[in-house]
Amino acid sequence: MHKPSVGVALEGLPYIIISAFTTLLFAILGCWFMALLLLGLTCFIGHFFRDPERVGPENADAVCSPADGKIIKVTREADPITGEQRQVIAIFMNVFNVHVNRMPVSGKVEQIRYIPGKFVNASFDKASTDNERNIVVVTGKGNQRFTMVQIAGLIARRIVCWAEPQDKLKRGERFGLIKFGSRVDLYMPDGYVPTVSVGQKVVAGETALAEKRSI
Repeated sequence: MHKPSVGVALEGLPYIIISAFTTLLFAILGCWFMALLLLGLTCFIGHFFRDPERVGPENADAVCSPADGKIIKVTREADPITGEQRQVIAIFMNVFNVHVNRMPVSGKVEQIRYIPGKFVNASFDKASTDNERNIVVVTGKGNQRFTMVQIAGLIARRIVCWAEPQDKLKRGERFGLIKFGSRVDLYMPDGYVPTVSVGQKVVAGETALAEKRSI
């Protein structure tokens, strides 16, 4: 997998270029109202697809947040792949959050499964089972298994996953994005204690979601 960073997610460049070109066209024609409107839209799109660098926590065993946003759930639920009950943390991303998703731990991508579905509000519980989603299974240190679920939302209409099976990625490395509002659920193996709570805002690649329980 190769995902260069230029400060903006590459998938957003076509939207930015088209919007900027249209803005310029209306300005040349003297349609200032439309030009200003489109200038605002161009700025919004550029802000949405921003892709800043991040610095992970000092604790090497900490699980990083895979997404920017707000914690909407910390509980135990059935893993979407195995069906076993596991600790899950759900992160909701609104249209103002960075939408680039990052690896919560260093490890090997074992499986990727795309599931078509609906586009209900991603903050609803049923979104994890009804919405369009992409499941990424990662095996980390000690063969511990983490399952990430990229979930499309009410506005989101495309899930992007740059990772491929057998990729070996580092914690905090970019693996995908979801366009225009979405959610990421992270299922963790036993032995990790959540360090976040519902309502808390988190930053992908920087905020520690959980830490390994000391024996």
